[in-house]
Amino acid sequence: MKYLHAVPVLLLLLVVTDTYATEKTKKHKKYRRKPASAPNPVENEVKIEEDDEKAAGMPPLAAGGDIVEDSKVPLIDPCLEVHCGAGRVCQVDETGEPDCVCIPNCPVETESRRKVCSNHNETWTSDCAIYQQRCLCDKGDDKCKGPQYKHVHIEYYGECRDMPECTKEEMADFPRRMRDWLFNIMRDLADRQELTPHYLNLEREAESNMTRRWTNAAIWKFCELDGHPPDRSVSRHELFPIRAPLMSLEHCIAPFLDSCDIDDNHRITIKEWAKCLELQEDEIEDRCEEITEPDEGE
Repeated sequence: MKYLHAVPVLLLLLVVTDTYATEKTKKHKKYRRKPASAPNPVENEVKIEEDDEKAAGMPPLAAGGDIVEDSKVPLIDPCLEVHCGAGRVCQVDETGEPDCVCIPNCPVETESRRKVCSNHNETWTSDCAIYQQRCLCDKGDDKCKGPQYKHVHIEYYGECRDMPECTKEEMADFPRRMRDWLFNIMRDLADRQELTPHYLNLEREAESNMTRRWTNAAIWKFCELDGHPPDRSVSRHELFPIRAPLMSLEHCIAPFLDSCDIDDNHRITIKEWAKCLELQEDEIEDRCEEITEPDEGE
């Protein structure tokens, strides 16, 4: 009888044990990790190619295999740092290289004050028209009016008019007057603080040393006229800043500047400039070297 009382207890223990085992199995199934799937060789190959392209700096590929251009990369204008002379503009040629070509069209000028007189005593509609013509002749274009226009330049502003003839006496005295005028202009610019440090030093030296007055003024003006690039010579075109404004006031300025071009090659060297102004050639050349060399190294 005592064993009969133990049977229900044993059955209860079996039920509890079986229930616990079932719950434990379910918990293990809930947190079981899935086995890693086998790698796809096609996907891996594409991933490797993309990584190689990024490392090489290549543009990414689109879905169809086309190269996708990066629209955020700015294009650099080849003409950005190109300097073209008067009458010329920079254009990109077929190979993508910058090229200075003659300006195709000049603005239409209707005001008479825009007109200029050339060294051929011809009135032109604007300074642009003269520069354009010189460029066309320099390049051998069919629009060139003749070989004499290869060196055409502006004589003075306004329409051409009859100028009084410069007498022999006036021409003989003109170098002195020119030297005085150059010094007065340099001193005026110094007072207005419009000179560079190099030229300001020249002006101060000229103020304190009378023997340097004319020489320093001549050096300043020549080096200033010797434009792009500085080659220790001044072309007829580069003489424009002093020729054109003075023509209406000094009728001897044109023949004087023409006489400075001793070899008639349309360029005035610094020695010719010094001789024309009746200055010491070696002294003016040495001082010009002193000014221009520091600028080239800056």
